[in-house]
Amino acid sequence: MSNALKSRLERLACPGTLADGTPCRIISLAHVRQLADEAGVSGRTIEITSLERGVIPERYLRNFTSLSADDQIQLLKSSVCIVGLGGLGGLVTDTLARLGIGRLSLVDGDVFEGHNLNRQLLSSYDGIGASKAQAAAKRVTTINPGLEVNAIAAYLAPANAADIINTSHLVVDCLDNIRSRFTLASAARQAVIPMVSAAVAGLAGHITTIFPEDRGLEEIYGPPDRLPADKGEELRLGCLAPGVNLMASLECAEVLKVLLGKDNTLQNKLLMVDLTDYTFDVLQL
Repeated sequence: MSNALKSRLERLACPGTLADGTPCRIISLAHVRQLADEAGVSGRTIEITSLERGVIPERYLRNFTSLSADDQIQLLKSSVCIVGLGGLGGLVTDTLARLGIGRLSLVDGDVFEGHNLNRQLLSSYDGIGASKAQAAAKRVTTINPGLEVNAIAAYLAPANAADIINTSHLVVDCLDNIRSRFTLASAARQAVIPMVSAAVAGLAGHITTIFPEDRGLEEIYGPPDRLPADKGEELRLGCLAPGVNLMASLECAEVLKVLLGKDNTLQNKLLMVDLTDYTFDVLQL
């Protein structure tokens, strides 16, 4: 960014306060977009530059002080791939966009159907038949048009998995079948990036974080060549919105921790949650 544009940024910064009343400098949504248009860059680039100069973009004001300026910059520089854009994936997309993940690859070859309406944030009555990938990309741009989004309207398969995730720092498994989950885990291992994985059935679910050196999904489902079925208990129990919402939030919390290098993640652990009796158990894998 040119020195002239940086000077403009400084002039456009105005006084603000954090939630606890601490004084700070902020830049408005409109001014971020204005500077991005003037410089011919993404809003994400302006937001990073602002934070580097001690100016908080207005949209992230309530991220502080749970996040630091360096944390927010790290998120804006991160690239995350979300595979599966139904119940889990729609909510994960929305939340990560609000957190300020700078680059999002959104992957799903499916379209919305009527039975999605009970739990999928991105579904609507008027959107039946629409591409889930395109709906997810549109959702991101309505939240923050400055983020960089790549919508991939294709199903994950062994032939395309490596290309789909090759520019990402982390992948989020929001898939609805176990075989595709193994395909994604294998691609993530080959790309040497972590994967956050969750599954939901009824009001229950589980979540883990898998790094390339981990056995990962085999510790949960057994060897991939001996899977009894492609789907789990959701075939019998269905998926209810409260369970989906909770597991999606847990996935986003894990994404946040992994990207920021925290050491209290669910690596080699399986968090099992059941809202029918409010049980939360962590198993060592």
